[in-house]
Amino acid sequence: MDRQKIQKSFALVIIIFTIGFFLINRPSENLKPTEIKYIKIAGTSIKFDLASTPLTQAQGLSGRIKMGEGEGMLFIFEKPGKYYFWMKDMNFPIDMIWIGEDMRVIYIKKNAQPESFPKTYGPDIDSKYVLEVVAGFSEKNNLKEGDRAEF
Repeated sequence: MDRQKIQKSFALVIIIFTIGFFLINRPSENLKPTEIKYIKIAGTSIKFDLASTPLTQAQGLSGRIKMGEGEGMLFIFEKPGKYYFWMKDMNFPIDMIWIGEDMRVIYIKKNAQPESFPKTYGPDIDSKYVLEVVAGFSEKNNLKEGDRAEF
């Protein structure tokens, strides 16, 4: 190959990787990463951090020291599926709320403890979103399966 063909091939590879990176890491569901975001479940508003990329989803709440009442982390997945969560490197107990594509709560794991790692939690039916909140939040606010969620 001559030098010009090598340079063109290299430039093409860089362009393909750049486009792929931006497609994979784009925010889901019209939620912009810099906005303050809220989700409402059964009339209860929760301010959340967004986890919509593989990197933010892998990190989740791991390593965080605490989270306030009425705050959470929302995981948004590209497509509905069976998503299981664990308590790796967690410092406090949480409630995990799985939400289907139809925006209905399909499963709640209450009071998951940090020391439960490597146990995993999740329903055996497809979900599109998972919301993590402080332990006891679901019970205190009477959240239950079938409740409607909205952004």
